[in-house]
Amino acid sequence: MTAVIGDVVTAVLVLSAALMCLAAGVGLLRFPDVLSRLHAATKPQIFGLIAVTVDVAVNNFTLGTVTLSVAIVAFQALTAPMAAHLIARVAHDTDRFRPELLVVDELGRANRRGDRGA
Repeated sequence: MTAVIGDVVTAVLVLSAALMCLAAGVGLLRFPDVLSRLHAATKPQIFGLIAVTVDVAVNNFTLGTVTLSVAIVAFQALTAPMAAHLIARVAHDTDRFRPELLVVDELGRANRRGDRGA
């Protein structure tokens, strides 16, 4: 009975991760500009990674595995938004976005004022 529950949990987590990866891929293909694609490239990827690492931690429940899974998720959750932010800034600075899709262009205002920050 326990093995069946473990298999069901694994199936749910792996299928969830696969759906997140599929959603990210569809978003990358369908969204119109770099700024929109960043949304698709970061959020589903993090949720998919969390599902896979939880599955690995549940199936191999040791202190080392759980610690490594938590570290992987933590570092990915820290670095993915920063990388997306840097890509968005470069896309904005090189005009590789569609300004008509923005509700508010705060970076453009900051650039015009000259206080871009670091």
